[in-house]
Amino acid sequence: MLHFFLPIIGFISGSLPFGLWIARAKGVDIRAHGSGNIGATNVLRVMGRGPGMLCFALDVLKGLVPTVAAGVLLGMIRFGGGDDAGVAAESSVWLHMLTGVAAILGHMFTPLAGFKGGKGVATAFGVLLGVWPLMTCAVLLALGAWIVVFKVWRMVGIASVAAAAVVPLAVLGLGTIDDSLRWRTPHLVVAAVLAALVIWKHRGNIQRTIAGTEPRFVKKRHASESEVGSQGSEPS
Repeated sequence: MLHFFLPIIGFISGSLPFGLWIARAKGVDIRAHGSGNIGATNVLRVMGRGPGMLCFALDVLKGLVPTVAAGVLLGMIRFGGGDDAGVAAESSVWLHMLTGVAAILGHMFTPLAGFKGGKGVATAFGVLLGVWPLMTCAVLLALGAWIVVFKVWRMVGIASVAAAAVVPLAVLGLGTIDDSLRWRTPHLVVAAVLAALVIWKHRGNIQRTIAGTEPRFVKKRHASESEVGSQGSEPS
């Protein structure tokens, strides 16, 4: 019965508002600065590289840790012996994936910050890394897409949207190319749901991009107030 509490544990882990706490430790309410988002990008923009990178790492871990723990408890991840997802019961696969989804929802709608949180990308990255090997490979391909889009357009939000869209496509493609990366229905459904959630959370970025008002992420020494603005793109 303990296994059925895994999504609750995932939600609690995901709801830890590290961005809020990191900024508060410096005497800053991150919700009153930049875009008001508590994710890593706004922390980076407002607080600097060190706090921003720390926030990103912690947001990744709060998705990775419960997902890996659930995989081990459910017998889907065996250190030194590969994974058993191919023969696991469908209910176990669903439970594993729902634990990760719960962590992402906890990050997006944390009770500790008035049910407002980040945009889910960093925590989703951690969750997908924890579903070895299928989702890990898919999220690495998505990361490649994020880097390419960001390098070309310098828009974090749009890069995050592109990366999210790649994940379900990568899950489908990888299972076709390599039988060892076979997907189960829960993998594909969750990949599609996560992509939709992340894209929905970035709907404002999409609207601003279409309108030509989406700010670009530029180095501070070259940035003007109009370039960075107060409504930046927070992927976390």
